[in-house]
Amino acid sequence: MTPPPGWYRDPSAPHQERWWDGTAWTEHRRAPEPVGYGPAVGRAPQTGQPPTPMYQPVQPGQAATVPLASGGAPGGPGGGGRGKAVALTAAAAVLVAAIVTGVFVLGQDDGGSPRTQTPPVTATATDPAPVSDPPSPSPTASAPSADDPALVEDQLNGVTFPLPDGWVRPKYVAEDDVMMTTDGTYDCPADGSVCRHGLVVSRTVTANAESSPKVLAQQDIEDAADDAYDRDLIGNKPFGGIESHEEVASGPVAVAGRAGYYVRWRVKTAKGPGGYVQSMVFPSTVGTESPILVRYVFDAGEDGPPLADMDTITKGIRPIGDADTGGGVGSGIGPTD
Repeated sequence: MTPPPGWYRDPSAPHQERWWDGTAWTEHRRAPEPVGYGPAVGRAPQTGQPPTPMYQPVQPGQAATVPLASGGAPGGPGGGGRGKAVALTAAAAVLVAAIVTGVFVLGQDDGGSPRTQTPPVTATATDPAPVSDPPSPSPTASAPSADDPALVEDQLNGVTFPLPDGWVRPKYVAEDDVMMTTDGTYDCPADGSVCRHGLVVSRTVTANAESSPKVLAQQDIEDAADDAYDRDLIGNKPFGGIESHEEVASGPVAVAGRAGYYVRWRVKTAKGPGGYVQSMVFPSTVGTESPILVRYVFDAGEDGPPLADMDTITKGIRPIGDADTGGGVGSGIGPTD
């Protein structure tokens, strides 16, 4: 049974369509219609007049009927291996077109507009390992640059602190304004919690209308002693409470090129050797120049850090980016000795 008249792939020029009149090929040719429709079925062309085709959709998985070889009936016998190859190629092309059309339809959203779909990516053995972003630095104490590993940076207050031997950046510390602690911990002598032999705290004075470094340091020293050696954050008394205190030093001091003031107490506790606390206040070198408060807490006794470290750290405080000169401008510049 021969195919009905219609437009089919031209066996002599596969990129075109040629009219089959039901018995033989005519000389009428045309460009192929868009993919997704089968061969045309209609009346045969009259001389000098192209046919008027009717189109039938191709169902998914159905191959269009195509000619096997030049001179042979479309879809009929004959043509040998070459004809079979052409038929298989055309069938595959139609199948792919149907699949592509289906994917496009599925890729539309409920409103009928197309949407982009990203295929899943499967990692292979040759794929590079994923790279994680580095952790963000603490807003107060951040890691130093590789050029100067012995510095701790206080970004909030715009200063850097030197890191003496035996001191480390804070780890497992509840307070977020601790700049450094002595290396290691020990069991507190009273309640059995964990204590450190020394720590340095840096914070901005914002809840006090007072701006005088001397007045602020004198007001803070008692709170500094209580926080360090009386009660901790949860109300425990790691040293059994404070029994007495005495002022051992105070006076003006130059910090980061600014004129500041400090007060130092010797504190005796009910248990353990007690320690030293120091409150030091100086104007900030950044922003509105709000005062910066630095607290030192040093255990007394042979296990505590040397008091000389207080002076070493104080002298080494510098404005960020001005490590050579110590910075500071105007009347805020204090003595260098």
